Amino acid sequence: MSVQLSDLEPKLLWKHFLALSEIPRGSKNEKAVAAHVVAEAKRLGLPAKQDGVGNVLITKPATKGKESAPTTILQGHLDMVCEKNSDIVHDFTKDPIRLVRDGDFIRASGTTLGADNGIGCAAALAVLESTDLVHGPLECLFTIDEETGLTGAFNLSGDFLKGTRMLNLDTEEEGAVYIGCAGGMDSIAKTKVALVSPAAGKKAFRLKITGLRGGHSGVDIHEGRANALKFLGRALRRTVGPFGLEVASLEGGSKRNALPREAFAVVYADPSRVAALVQELAALTAELRAEYGKIEPGISVAIEPAADAPARVFAAADARRIASFLHASLHGMLAMSPDIPGLVQTSTNLAIIETAGDTVTVAMSHRSSVDSAKKDVGQMIAAHCELAGFDVEQGDGYPGWAPNVGSALLKQSKQVHAKVFGKEPEVKAIHAGLECGIIGEKYPGLDVVSFGPTIQNAHSPTEQVSIPSVAGFWKYLAAMLEAA
Repeated sequence: MSVQLSDLEPKLLWKHFLALSEIPRGSKNEKAVAAHVVAEAKRLGLPAKQDGVGNVLITKPATKGKESAPTTILQGHLDMVCEKNSDIVHDFTKDPIRLVRDGDFIRASGTTLGADNGIGCAAALAVLESTDLVHGPLECLFTIDEETGLTGAFNLSGDFLKGTRMLNLDTEEEGAVYIGCAGGMDSIAKTKVALVSPAAGKKAFRLKITGLRGGHSGVDIHEGRANALKFLGRALRRTVGPFGLEVASLEGGSKRNALPREAFAVVYADPSRVAALVQELAALTAELRAEYGKIEPGISVAIEPAADAPARVFAAADARRIASFLHASLHGMLAMSPDIPGLVQTSTNLAIIETAGDTVTVAMSHRSSVDSAKKDVGQMIAAHCELAGFDVEQGDGYPGWAPNVGSALLKQSKQVHAKVFGKEPEVKAIHAGLECGIIGEKYPGLDVVSFGPTIQNAHSPTEQVSIPSVAGFWKYLAAMLEAA
């Protein structure tokens, strides 16, 4: 591990975050981290149980004098988004996260950090270990697979929890309390392509879109960050016909809930025209940098020789069709909420493209705080796919979390924040998906709020967490537990 956290406060929280960072815990690979959490409960002499899908629940009795307080649930998810740039060597199934201290921030070395939601889980573990906090009866719920399927929340049984109020520790803005989130759904589009031999004399090259910021497809969607898949379609539309490029494969993006930072096409080109092609891509890079300005200063569109290229290429009509599909695909913020200032209501993310033999697959994710709008975006995506000759599959997705402005827990959250920090928190809804709505459906009447420290650029290799905000987050969490 490349950094020491022992001098940071609160010491218990950072100790547990460091331990979690040592354990590979990508979505659907939570077995080891769940075992670690259960082992921590055993070490502390606290009851723990695990359900059939892997969710872990640890209980802790109330401190003296708080036995009659309502049971509070602390909830976070064990998995993390695994993202890295193509030039970084890191195996998320084996390697620990390499932490870096950068001024007032902790980040990782070229990968996602996992502060989403490792800080929340570390906070719950620190509460369980702490001997100086005042609190009522506690249940700490650690769910699995939040990032790719919300599997843990969806499969939570209706008798797993006893608590009547829940503090979700999975939002990313100091000084804010969240009381609602968007629902979401995915679309998977597939198409077959005809494969032919490349023209004689052409050589294989790799056209690459790199240097984009990426980010969380819910939290960052309103910032106008670029999409590498859209740029790939634009570059191919600009070069396939005029330069006679033949497309052999397309790859880009890696997570449906992350903005794609990189995209690649293996193409065959006439070597005599490569110099002119390099100039054309340099001109496109300059155009994109001018269009995106300070938002995406690192944009690069370039070409390099390709090793181990596929021996067959897409038929010309299929190459043009898929390039046009990418270039014309919906992406980004589609509507702002008319009810909550500053809240994105509806968006869609063109997330992943993959090639396997003669099949090209494109994954997209869509969010909205209005269920009918979420479904309508899905229908628009389906129509676009059908026009481009793609077959599309869509699931029902997951529900949003409807704000309850009359919540007793919200009222208490405001009062406690004012007492601790001298001002009330900002009360917000978030465009990202949280497990609160799903868990709330299973436990009618459950009172829920969500809060956390400042985490920037989640779901990207530039993810970082503010050290001072973690201290504030802990102070607020301790005060909320005491006030129950």
